[in-house]
Amino acid sequence: MPLYHDEDQAVLRDSAAEFMAAEAPPAHFRKFRDMDCKDGFSHALWKQFGEMGFAGMRIPADQGGLGMGHVEAGIVLEEIGRNLTPSPFLATSVIGVEALRAADAALRERWFPGIAAGKTVIALAVDEGAKHRPEQIAMLAERAGNGFTLTGRKQFVVQGGSADLLIVASRTAGRPGETEGLTLFAVEKGAAGLSLEAARLVDSSMGAHVTFDHVEVDGGAVIGAVDGGWALLNRVLDAGRIGAAAEAIGVGGAAMDRTVDYLKQRKQFGRLIGEFQALQHRAAHLYAEMEVARAAVLKAQQLLDEGSPEAELMVAVAKAKAGQAAGLAVREGVQMHGGIGMTDEYDIGLYMKRDRALAEFLGDANFHADRVARMLGY
Repeated sequence: MPLYHDEDQAVLRDSAAEFMAAEAPPAHFRKFRDMDCKDGFSHALWKQFGEMGFAGMRIPADQGGLGMGHVEAGIVLEEIGRNLTPSPFLATSVIGVEALRAADAALRERWFPGIAAGKTVIALAVDEGAKHRPEQIAMLAERAGNGFTLTGRKQFVVQGGSADLLIVASRTAGRPGETEGLTLFAVEKGAAGLSLEAARLVDSSMGAHVTFDHVEVDGGAVIGAVDGGWALLNRVLDAGRIGAAAEAIGVGGAAMDRTVDYLKQRKQFGRLIGEFQALQHRAAHLYAEMEVARAAVLKAQQLLDEGSPEAELMVAVAKAKAGQAAGLAVREGVQMHGGIGMTDEYDIGLYMKRDRALAEFLGDANFHADRVARMLGY
């Protein structure tokens, strides 16, 4: 497929860009950061996502959604990144929906309408340490009657404190380090034995450390196959990874645009600093890196939508490349702005913080570069 958006996707891009710029620009982000909101996002805005059709775009059309793919979700996520929009879209409409698509009809009917309306928030609880290592899951799910008892702790669960439903990866067999014996569960907010400790992340978004103290769930809470959840978990994680990569492209693109604008305005020694050849070379290099990363992300999205066996490899490539390019964009932005780049008066420092959060989410560039090497036999 060509590495550009078709006509319908271009219309969606224009619509998403107009909506985010009008309803949730960086000034909107600053408002929620400064008011120390416990959720870190506006529920009223989330309902507007539902009214626009964004919230339910990944839900199948025959189940109340728009039945769109990862390419379309990525278009929305790029605009979210470009505007620093605080939103549960990635955690709920991309990751949560990907998991629930594999659930039984009762779970889908229970949760899809609220997601599509922008009323429901979902969070993925996977990581148990400081770094993303899903194969090291140790949290136990032990059989109890016709259900399971969950015991353990999850770290840095994005939107965990606001979530109506947690998608939890737990071990029903095997040992940490093994991919066999994992199972996904749907755990509702307020379950007995479930406790949360709020954690504000580096970009001022909200996460949570979640403790499961013998939390009981019935058999209907299982998503996919018992003990055979690794393939499903990988699919859910890859949906989140490519979504985070798309958002990072928006962050990097906006940082680059602001930097180029600054080069055209700031004067030094009586000349616009954009006239200095050294800065021109750095800006040209940054543009090239961002375009390569954008192409890698779009290719991975297309392969996921096609169900290609090559999708997993390309997702790893895209997450690594987007992380590197966006990281370069925010670093160059701060440096070319000079010391004022890290003051709160300028947005460029806010983009750097969002980039750091996205870079770590579901695996940093080193993690995914290693995945690429392993999948290619190195």
